[in-house]
Amino acid sequence: MKTIILDGKHLTLEQVLEVAEGRAGVKISPSVEKKVKRSREFVEKALEQGEKIYGVTTGFGLLSDQVIDRSQIEALQRNLIRSHSVGVGPNFDEMTTRAILLLRANVIAMGYSGVRMEVLKTLIEMIHRGVHPLLPEQGSVGASGDLAPLAHLALVLIGEGEAIYHGKRMSGKKAMEKAGIPTLTLKAKEGLALINGTQVMTAVGLLALLRAERLCKVADIVGACTLDALKGSFRAFDFDIDKVRPFPGSFAVSKNFQKLGRKDEIAESHKFCPKVQDAYSLRCIPQVHGAVRDALAFIRKTLEIEVNSATDNPLIFAEKGKILNCGNFHGEPIAFAMDFLGIVVSELGGISERRIEKLINPALSGLPAFLTSEGGLHSGLMMVQVSAAALASENKVLAHPASVDSIPTSADKEDHVSMGTIAARKARDIVRNVEHILAMELLCATQGLEFLLPLQPGKGIKEAYQVVRESVPPIRGDRRFSKDIEKIQRLIESGELLRQVEKTVGRLN
Repeated sequence: MKTIILDGKHLTLEQVLEVAEGRAGVKISPSVEKKVKRSREFVEKALEQGEKIYGVTTGFGLLSDQVIDRSQIEALQRNLIRSHSVGVGPNFDEMTTRAILLLRANVIAMGYSGVRMEVLKTLIEMIHRGVHPLLPEQGSVGASGDLAPLAHLALVLIGEGEAIYHGKRMSGKKAMEKAGIPTLTLKAKEGLALINGTQVMTAVGLLALLRAERLCKVADIVGACTLDALKGSFRAFDFDIDKVRPFPGSFAVSKNFQKLGRKDEIAESHKFCPKVQDAYSLRCIPQVHGAVRDALAFIRKTLEIEVNSATDNPLIFAEKGKILNCGNFHGEPIAFAMDFLGIVVSELGGISERRIEKLINPALSGLPAFLTSEGGLHSGLMMVQVSAAALASENKVLAHPASVDSIPTSADKEDHVSMGTIAARKARDIVRNVEHILAMELLCATQGLEFLLPLQPGKGIKEAYQVVRESVPPIRGDRRFSKDIEKIQRLIESGELLRQVEKTVGRLN
């Protein structure tokens, strides 16, 4: 198995995915121990000198003016974890939980958290041995970090809470025992360090982004299938058009369509037809799909910074002799990025739904109504467009930004919050919905191509058609189309459709 070296500086989004999917293990860089120990020693020295340190010798939030006796410091950290474990709703899946564990470990590896190496090592061991704390999805406002879900994570480290181990739900204590991982008694600042941070919203958003980036390529493949099925023109993908409005994303889309449309008999068959230009949902694919790509590039940059950022409060700068109270835990950068992610991916679904309408509407397609040769007796793909419309409309609601909202918390001490975790969860759900919309479009497009035989589509389009046909036969009469949609969605989600097409045409942009 591949090993990721964790040093707090160089973790990539792709490495997080590898660990989350169980395809890579984690090893702590030799450089980390020195930084972490120095940070911890500085905290202990400050304690010995009787310094007043937020969350270490004081209470939290509005109670930060309450000084805690040194004899009660361990109880303070334990009580913090218990009292902040207020999450509700469904739990994050194991893949997301592994990403959260890794991101939290990477923050500690930076050496600004003031915790012992034992804490970092315990997080890594939980990843390696498959202890997945049950983290409720709801309950974070994304301001002092993801306090509630991260508190549920920390519960398992101290032998409380619940976890999944080898597919079975059990107490956190039992899971740690079965995995052979000693539980911890948290020392000064360690409870606070485990829950102050944006690692939940970042993990959810990171996984959604990577899925969305792949979805951009899939959207080009699906759009090209529809373009051919509707006998649309590839002239809208001429590079000269992109040169006079040189957004990188539109160039990438046009290049993909040029690859996908090589050796296209269908395109040649209507090269001199009287139609002047196609509808926007076809002709403007480079501009729409391309704009999504450009937006995702910005979102990626934001997440790449956040993954390797210290998000604790206070931060320990041992080499400079400073303990600084700050707001690095505030999720606003991620909240904005996640709202943007939801908005732009929903547009991939919106334009896809419009292309589905073009495919099933005989007045627009030149194909049989609802793509069935026996209309009336058979309804064909009529309801597929209805389902796509429902998902596209749902996405419009989900795409409303969460980051514009703020409800003060902690008796107005925490008076502005980001709602970043809500934004990330919404973006994740939108990505999943768009996968289904594109699956619906591909079902319709491949059926549309059936009516153009024996003419053959472009090289990449033909490969996509064949991949679908291995799972979904041509439609000869009405059947339960949800099964077809599900099969195609799995081809999209697993990356199988993209892999097979790229084997044929080369790597897509």
